Amino acid sequence: MELVLLLGLLLLFIAISLPIGISIGLATLVTMVTTTKIPTIIMAQYGFTALDSFPLMAIPFFIMAGNLMSTGGISKRIVNFANEIVGDITGGLGIVTILACTFFAAISGSGPATVSAIGAMMIPEMYKSGYPKEFGTALTCAGGTIGCIIPPSIPFVVYCVITGASVGQLFTAGFIPGILMSIVLSVICYYQSKKNGYGKTGEKKQKIGIFKSFIDSFWALLTPAIILGGIYSGIFTPTESAVVAIVYAIFAGVFIYKELTLNLIITSIKDTAVMTGITLFTIGLAASFAGYLTMEQIPNKIATSMLALTQNKYVILMLINIFLLITGCFIDNISIITITTPIFMPIVSALGVDPIHFGVIITLITTIGFVTPPYGSNLFVAVALTGLKIEDIVKPLIPFFIGLLICVLLVTYIPGLSLVLVDLFFR
Repeated sequence: MELVLLLGLLLLFIAISLPIGISIGLATLVTMVTTTKIPTIIMAQYGFTALDSFPLMAIPFFIMAGNLMSTGGISKRIVNFANEIVGDITGGLGIVTILACTFFAAISGSGPATVSAIGAMMIPEMYKSGYPKEFGTALTCAGGTIGCIIPPSIPFVVYCVITGASVGQLFTAGFIPGILMSIVLSVICYYQSKKNGYGKTGEKKQKIGIFKSFIDSFWALLTPAIILGGIYSGIFTPTESAVVAIVYAIFAGVFIYKELTLNLIITSIKDTAVMTGITLFTIGLAASFAGYLTMEQIPNKIATSMLALTQNKYVILMLINIFLLITGCFIDNISIITITTPIFMPIVSALGVDPIHFGVIITLITTIGFVTPPYGSNLFVAVALTGLKIEDIVKPLIPFFIGLLICVLLVTYIPGLSLVLVDLFFR
């Protein structure tokens, strides 16, 4: 009864367009008051405890690092270097976009931030080179999903805060799935470009062009190496790496590329404050939501019901993926992770699924929600950049959506894709 009321109120509040954080908090409050005698102060305690977390500090720092790098010339040089490497093959400029999203993902940790930074540069260039604007926009939206899988990843940090899993191990687990996504999307881009005659095949790049581009982009390409190298070498924690990324972005943008001004830094700080406020507000109230579920033992009841239905691990993982895919059409991935992780963890743990593996699964499947209407935030960012309507993007997006689903199936049913590097370096 409590679960029905809780989820019913949550869906109602979302349907009337209340912000997701307010919807979560209000649904929890009303359910607690009407069905239990639990003091409502518990909500504030759970929310405060969740936000009083050192790993969670990485979120605003990574957001700001991404903002600084997109305006300070770093992301532009990453694009230029990728273009020198593959820009002369069929669908080359589209593949450049995917590669640029992959590189930038190792800086920003955010899907929408990746779409904004890369899309602003690449969508107009693809259009000039003969790609339909709708195709270029769809491609960029799909490429932006890599931002949540390639480390550092903000959703990974949130998952680890909730479950107590190792941030470093989950970052490591995201490498191969992120590269897999990049390869699959690039293959689809090549096929679609070949089939429909998108883009053009230019002359082969001269080695001197690639070398000059590498020299020009060296400091930009060094960024993910510094961030990830520092984490895995133990020099600094993932949270500290986000601060290092900010310092490096300011240094490179101001003194090396000379494109980052005081006004741009101030704008980045403002944008970061707004995004951080929205994110942490949602995480805090989602923690209250999860705390209420735990007190009422709702996750255990759901786990018992699902395991009574079937104990086949593969079937249950498929059911969870379908549920998360549908939910991702209406709620952002961080909110889904904070809401559903306490529900599904007892289930997958009982089935022997590694928590690190499940962290990759839940992040990857909910990340697809970035490109599924009506909520898809990558779509909204792309629409703002191009002036297109969402319905214009949906059709060319379908092949990339299918490719992402293939990645989900591979990662779900081949645990080694997520765990081989974790086992190699940590176990």
